[in-house]
Amino acid sequence: MSNQDPLALEFVRFAVECGVLRFGEFKTKAGRLSPYFFNAGLFDDGAKLGRLVEFYAQRLIVSGIEFDMVFGPAYKGIPLGAALAVELARRGRNVPFAYNRKETKDHGEGGTLVGAPLRGRVLVVDDVMSAGTAVRESIAIIQAAGATPHAVLIALDRQEMATENGQDVPFSAVQYVQRQLGLQVCAIAKLGDLMHYLEQRDGETSLVEHQRVLAYRQRYGVDEG
Repeated sequence: MSNQDPLALEFVRFAVECGVLRFGEFKTKAGRLSPYFFNAGLFDDGAKLGRLVEFYAQRLIVSGIEFDMVFGPAYKGIPLGAALAVELARRGRNVPFAYNRKETKDHGEGGTLVGAPLRGRVLVVDDVMSAGTAVRESIAIIQAAGATPHAVLIALDRQEMATENGQDVPFSAVQYVQRQLGLQVCAIAKLGDLMHYLEQRDGETSLVEHQRVLAYRQRYGVDEG
């Protein structure tokens, strides 16, 4: 297991306290029964969203990733990207921001893109990455506009096998985006950080949760090497 990451552990604690990261039994898009679930839609007030994007900004700065603008894919990426742009401006870096609509607008300015023109190296901001489908859609949009999809910033890397045509594959969606699509991927926290958090938390419930998450990781986890 990797060395503990103070920023990641602080984020996991924050997500649990907000009820965004929950334990139980949840069915994933891949049809797996996961012992935990992360729902960024529950960062549902100004204080939570403000604290969330502080974590995004801090991780982004530490990563050293260079970029020219922020793109928030519909739908969850829209408030995340917008709030991150505000937080970066507050920290002294004002960058353009854009997002897409799922539906093409046939009146007013029209089209599917809103905000600043897509130019230069584009940073895609989202919550989690399951199959990489949303990222592929974002890449197509960015490239069609003549810009460069450069990196992806997410809240949580589940570090588990992706699926193709209903079958497990020996790499995660994050690894697919990194290796096959050539984009850098930066996550505030990973499944390993969640494991560290559960190890440190006292109580019988935490022990049970840790055992269940560990069993899930042993079955569906990917080799980080």
